[in-house]
Amino acid sequence: MKILFTKTGIEHEVSEKLETGFSCDFKDFIAIEKIKTKPFPLKNSSLIFTSVNAVKSFFENGFQPNENFQEAHYNKIYAVGLKTKKELRNNGFGTFKVKKHLNDLSEFILKHSQKENFIHFCGNLALDILDKALPLQNISYKKVVLYNTKILYPEIHEKYEAVVFFSPSGVRSFAKFNSLENLKLFSIGHTTEKELRKFTQNKIFTSKESNLEDLLTIIKQNAHS
Repeated sequence: MKILFTKTGIEHEVSEKLETGFSCDFKDFIAIEKIKTKPFPLKNSSLIFTSVNAVKSFFENGFQPNENFQEAHYNKIYAVGLKTKKELRNNGFGTFKVKKHLNDLSEFILKHSQKENFIHFCGNLALDILDKALPLQNISYKKVVLYNTKILYPEIHEKYEAVVFFSPSGVRSFAKFNSLENLKLFSIGHTTEKELRKFTQNKIFTSKESNLEDLLTIIKQNAHS
């Protein structure tokens, strides 16, 4: 099976999992432009990270959370996705709560963390779930954009049997100049699947775990179905 992966940097993981019977190409459909910003005091705010790129830009800009819960200005850290949690750990910080999806994190905060002050570090295309839900319940919420996602819109002339998508913006980038018809479609998660549904009625195979390892398992299981 000839597959196009709509991002680079995952070649090693893919080749380890998809050994024989697969021909894989990799191309970026979006680009990340990090924003330089002057770090400000985090005081006793709770911090939300919804992507690896947000974590990277946060520390590159010189922000420093206070993880000592015995101090008054302790920062609780919330994250969406295991990769985001792992990137925080790579920078020496743990997480108070990790959820697979932003909706799940929003529900947790509304139930258990209503008295906290939240700062959400993210990209310019971040979903507005928290913007809508938290202020309605009088929860202090501020969004800080630390990177921009640039959509590249490349045209693909090769013929593929399947395409693998990793973000709604990647879907939009592909769909502008390329057809989704007669392709087997694989998606990293439900938000990406939802975006695909705007462009096709094809069956979409989606990772329930929203991670690459699970997605590659699904590709192996459904390659010839």
